[in-house]
Amino acid sequence: MFAATYSDWYIGMAIAFFTIVVVVIIVAVILTMAARIGDQAAAADVGVDTVRAQTTSLADGVDRVNDSAVRILHMARTLRKVAVGK
Repeated sequence: MFAATYSDWYIGMAIAFFTIVVVVIIVAVILTMAARIGDQAAAADVGVDTVRAQTTSLADGVDRVNDSAVRILHMARTLRKVAVGK
C-alpha cells in the first residue's frame, strides 16, 4: 500500500518537473524573441531618425521647387495664350 503511494508521488513529481522544464523553455524562447524585436526596433528608430533628418533638410528645397513649378505653370499658360491667340 505504501509502495503504490510513493510511486504515485514520484510520477507526480516527474510530471511537475517536465512541466516546469517546458515552461522554462517557452519563456526562454519568448525572451529571445523579445530581445530580437528590441534590436530591430532600435535599428528602425535609427532609420526613422535618419529619414527625419533628411526630410527636414529638404524643407526649404521643397518650397523652392514648388515656387519654380508655379512659375513654370504660369509661363506655360502665357505661352499657350500667345500661341492660341486668346
